[in-house]
Amino acid sequence: MQKTVLITGASRGIGAATARRFAREGWRVAVHYHRSEEKAQALCRALEPTAFPVRADVSSAEQVNAMVETVLDAFGQLDALVCCAGIALPVGLLQDCTDEDWARVFAVDVNGVFYPVRAVLPHMIRRQAGRIITVSSMWGQVGGSCEVPYSAAKGAVISFTKALAKEIGPSHITANCIAPGVIQTDMLAEFSQETLDGLAEDTPLGRLGTPEDVANLACFLAGKEAGFITGQVFGVNGGLVCGG
Repeated sequence: MQKTVLITGASRGIGAATARRFAREGWRVAVHYHRSEEKAQALCRALEPTAFPVRADVSSAEQVNAMVETVLDAFGQLDALVCCAGIALPVGLLQDCTDEDWARVFAVDVNGVFYPVRAVLPHMIRRQAGRIITVSSMWGQVGGSCEVPYSAAKGAVISFTKALAKEIGPSHITANCIAPGVIQTDMLAEFSQETLDGLAEDTPLGRLGTPEDVANLACFLAGKEAGFITGQVFGVNGGLVCGG
């Protein structure tokens, strides 16, 4: 039977690459978006007939619950959830971070994982099967200077995933976390080419990561071969951060 995955933040960047990767492997893909409807629709057209666009603000429990119901109504089952949706603030000092900025980062990066996971769990527990993959950051592992809110939120995603894995393991559901390093997405738009070149030079493998580097691991973790892997944090960072 053809398997189904819901990917949040799938209209661009890591999420879009992940959607394409799953589709190549024969999965049916629910492509989540919030504001980037045109990009999501274009991606789904490119992946026809296996892709289906769904809209929600992942910081809204009500909208996320409705989205999951839509996916289940359309596909009948949900075998995997990949939580790629996230935001980052411009690099800056913590003392300049407003209450609104702090709350927004946690609403999207933490609640935006909690709400989709909570929504899919009853279905997966009933089926006694499922894969949950969250996307954190290397700064969630080790912290980033001038990126305290983002680091804190992504650190919460790591702890969430580890605890979740222990809770849902008896239901034969796995939960793992990917912690990307410097990946060539829209989040790097504010950096100069000189800065990007410096980051590539600092990376032991000598280059920046691509969304496909992350997507390949996400697809593996959702597959049969990863059935005995759970509660783990996988760095996809070219060696810039080791362990943690």
